[in-house]
Amino acid sequence: MNRSTSAFLTLATLACAVPLGAARADGDIGRGKAAFAQCAACHSVTGANGVGPHLDGVFGREAGKVAGFRYSPNMQKSTTKWDDKTLDEFLAAPMRVVPGTTMPINVPNAQMRQDLVAYLKSLNAGK
Repeated sequence: MNRSTSAFLTLATLACAVPLGAARADGDIGRGKAAFAQCAACHSVTGANGVGPHLDGVFGREAGKVAGFRYSPNMQKSTTKWDDKTLDEFLAAPMRVVPGTTMPINVPNAQMRQDLVAYLKSLNAGK
């Protein structure tokens, strides 16, 4: 089993193990940062691409436009701008939002999505 397959299986297992719950209107940055540890197998927030594109400065960025990352054709063609709503929708069902995306993980837990979005949004503060 290669590294990316192992990371995928680990993330899929963790994502499915999270209990479903009602989302709050806003997320918790601390919980989002803790939850992002699972995402860090593929994504960084330091500007370095990995298996997935870096997510540093993701808010307001157009989807599929990180320099040096090889996106799926549909993601390259996307005109989506990442914000609270579009990130939440994508994390909930990446392949429904962008058919053919190479993002294989979804986050079924609404509260975890809100927390992740709050954390990612906090990384744009002061930029």
